[in-house]
Amino acid sequence: MRFLLVEDNAELGDAIVARLSLDGHAVDHASTLGEARDWLAVAEYDLMLLDVMLPDGDGRSFLRETRTTERLPVIVLTARSQVSDRVDTLDLGADDYLTKPFDFGELEARCRAVLRRRGTPAPTVIPLGTAQFDPSSGTLTHAGESQPLRNRELRLLEVFARNQGQILSKSQLLDRLFSQDAEVSENAIEVYIGRLRKRLSETGVQIETVRGVGYRMVTP
Repeated sequence: MRFLLVEDNAELGDAIVARLSLDGHAVDHASTLGEARDWLAVAEYDLMLLDVMLPDGDGRSFLRETRTTERLPVIVLTARSQVSDRVDTLDLGADDYLTKPFDFGELEARCRAVLRRRGTPAPTVIPLGTAQFDPSSGTLTHAGESQPLRNRELRLLEVFARNQGQILSKSQLLDRLFSQDAEVSENAIEVYIGRLRKRLSETGVQIETVRGVGYRMVTP
């Protein structure tokens, strides 16, 4: 998943990015509304985490603005804890509301809940040939044995599993796995593809190279 974090507190922002990145998510961090607009103009996101009080404006006005053009799920992060503040923010179109300070475990849980509500219901376990892939637990089970997957290897397999038969370019895969300011070459995708091929070698599933275009997952 790819997230946009709009938060001017550098320490908190870095902590959120680090925590979500551990789960294999790509996170772009904007510290102002201007930067957030720039990110939205060039990238597609699954979720936005939005602070309310920012150096160049009110996050609630930005929320209202984005609701006219975007269907992007939004979780508002703020120090305001009054019931009226929560009600107003939800009425403006926020999908959820988290009061600072918050536990990172709760933040992750709320992200998952919002994505479930806003997205198309997806199967918990995805059959891949003779194996079963469970994105929620990060495991690939084959012949009664479960292999734990971690971080971007997990996210890459999830992208392929949910787009079986479709050709995905290296740039598309990079976009799903890494933030835009990450200094990563397309060779990184080749490394992760190689790892997945080894894990899937006995399942009947293949990740084909479509020369000059990208990759495609083919299942029997």
